[in-house]
Amino acid sequence: MNANATPGPDTADAVDAIIEQWATVRPDLETTPMEVFGRVYRTSHAMAEHVERAYRQVGTSRGEFDVLATLRRSGEPYTLSPRRLATTLMLTTGGMTGRLDKLERAGLLRRSPDPHDRRGLQVTLTEEGLALVDRAVVAGLAAQRKALEAAGLEEREAAQLADLLRKLLAGTQSS
Repeated sequence: MNANATPGPDTADAVDAIIEQWATVRPDLETTPMEVFGRVYRTSHAMAEHVERAYRQVGTSRGEFDVLATLRRSGEPYTLSPRRLATTLMLTTGGMTGRLDKLERAGLLRRSPDPHDRRGLQVTLTEEGLALVDRAVVAGLAAQRKALEAAGLEEREAAQLADLLRKLLAGTQSS
């Protein structure tokens, strides 16, 4: 076990087991980075499943939500170019086209000519899309809030964790 980690019998997790195995075969390793990133990865994976389930319950998927939410966050008139959407979501234009096709068939967005660029298109949320994304964001946040509460994190602790993760993310993006 890493000298910095002292989990009790009720708090030990799968990462602790991995750290103990490394300590047995390589006691010279300082494994705090593995503990941090192992837990970040496992937390992210578990929450992705919880949030995806919440989105499905309101009638969408994570990928569809990402498109609708990006349009919603852009503010009225909830319109962006397909290229801007693809860039924001880090998708290829082909991947974006598939999502847009599906969402347009479902009546959640519409594509129209860009009035400022004869060759361009713009994508706009429909009223149905706006209503769906508003239900989905509430459902996703509820799933996330439930996880924070299940972990026993107080609001102050959750805010502190968010600040620490912001620092960690900034450090990983600059390295």
